Amino acid sequence: MTDRMPPQVTLLLVGAGLAALGATYWHFYWRKEVCYGSWTSLNKTGLKCDLKNKLFGQHIVAKVILKAVTGFMNNKNPKKPLVLSLHGWTGTGKNYVSQLIAENIYQKGMKSNFVHLFTATTHFPHEAHIDKYKTQLVEWIRGNVSICPRSMFIFDEMDKMHPELMDSIKPYLDFYDNLNGVSYRQAIFIFLSNTGGEKIVEVALDFWRDGREREEIQLKDIEMALSLSVFNNKSSGFWHTSLIDKNLVDFFVPFLPLEYKHVIQCGLAEMARKGHVKNKKVVVKMARDLNYFPKEEKRIFSVQGCKVISSRLDFYI
Repeated sequence: MTDRMPPQVTLLLVGAGLAALGATYWHFYWRKEVCYGSWTSLNKTGLKCDLKNKLFGQHIVAKVILKAVTGFMNNKNPKKPLVLSLHGWTGTGKNYVSQLIAENIYQKGMKSNFVHLFTATTHFPHEAHIDKYKTQLVEWIRGNVSICPRSMFIFDEMDKMHPELMDSIKPYLDFYDNLNGVSYRQAIFIFLSNTGGEKIVEVALDFWRDGREREEIQLKDIEMALSLSVFNNKSSGFWHTSLIDKNLVDFFVPFLPLEYKHVIQCGLAEMARKGHVKNKKVVVKMARDLNYFPKEEKRIFSVQGCKVISSRLDFYI
């Protein structure tokens, strides 16, 4: 008697093991993210549905983003990268919209190797090191666009960004066929800023005081004043930058202050996301405890928007 297996059985098992390893390898290989095909193509229907069903109170944003992104992604030979500058108070949805764009272009969304997020306070915290940051940023953009022309770069906290940093990347946003052999025309740049929020609120208040519907506000009612406000604001990151006076920003997208009803919508959506049954009484109780303005009126525009809802809801549930 022996515990050893017959040679043919051993070979069979070894072969099966190698086959399993091979299948695992090929599965990994084909799941590896690449810069073409379905990995980096726009899901227009998905983006349209997300902007309609997941973004509340931002009719201008939904319309502009859908048209701008769809038009750019469908253009096989764009003349320059897509450059979007999103403006509005905290909690109005700027980060969320940039996330929705990424999720509907890149199969891995914000986790994609081709999506790059920069925040001023984290990546460029010290003004004394601005020259080093400029060099690092230029090299990062050049290197990643060389790997994937369809790269996305998101710059958060633009109101804390040094204007020289933005001017350093100006050539990559311009109408050049290529720079040192690298074309940037398929890339997407998104800037997020609180700057200009006061001007947007001013327009929203004027419409409200005149008894006009929020949905009557159009991009043309805000965009020019918004771009000038950003250009002349020393804290904007765009202060006197050539990105604006050379018209390299395709759209200045205004995020309106959210109203009480939008806070309710955000609260109900957050309850569902957390796996709870929607309970409007709970959400209303939470919403009524938040801060609103103008002070002389009762719950018109939310000060915090939807940003604090996720943490606040846990307290009320």
